[in-house]
Amino acid sequence: MKLKMSDKSLFAMLLRSPWWISLLIALVLGLVASALLPADYRVAGALSGFPFAVISAMAAQRQWRLPSAARVQQTQLATSAMAWPAFAALLAQSFQRSGYSVAQAKGEAVDFSVQRQGRTMLVCARRWKSARIGIETLRALQAARMSAGDAAEAPQALCICLGELTDNARPYAAEHGITVWQAADLALALRGLPLPPAPR
Repeated sequence: MKLKMSDKSLFAMLLRSPWWISLLIALVLGLVASALLPADYRVAGALSGFPFAVISAMAAQRQWRLPSAARVQQTQLATSAMAWPAFAALLAQSFQRSGYSVAQAKGEAVDFSVQRQGRTMLVCARRWKSARIGIETLRALQAARMSAGDAAEAPQALCICLGELTDNARPYAAEHGITVWQAADLALALRGLPLPPAPR
């Protein structure tokens, strides 16, 4: 059984926060330990901030890789102006660059079936331009996922959309473990790949 860290845990929240917050916590803990603990315990007390220093380094590494707001906007404008065949080819190139084998899927709910290291992921991307993605799209993706294997061996699922999820679609995706890529995620996945000029 694969354990998943809770999104509400302190560790997860600090990873999503600016890296310097964790570093500040580490420094404060070290200073408090040095000021308040007896001399024999100061070193051990100062080391209590070490886990937060590690979190700071991890968060900094993650955030360094994130695309800028300008890049996200450029990606959103460029991809929203593309026709489906061009966008599909760009996605396939991105997945292949990340080590996936890519196969076109048949059916309305799934556009690609991608595989890496023995794991399969079903990708729904054809509605990437939609202003809002409703629960019906995710239900169809989940149904295709369940028909591809039993609960233990079911493939992963990914929905790509530039628009927002509706109020009932977002908790449905979280409940069923469906990954959702929006503009920032797409900009990261397509980093370094040629995009058409964004319309003016």
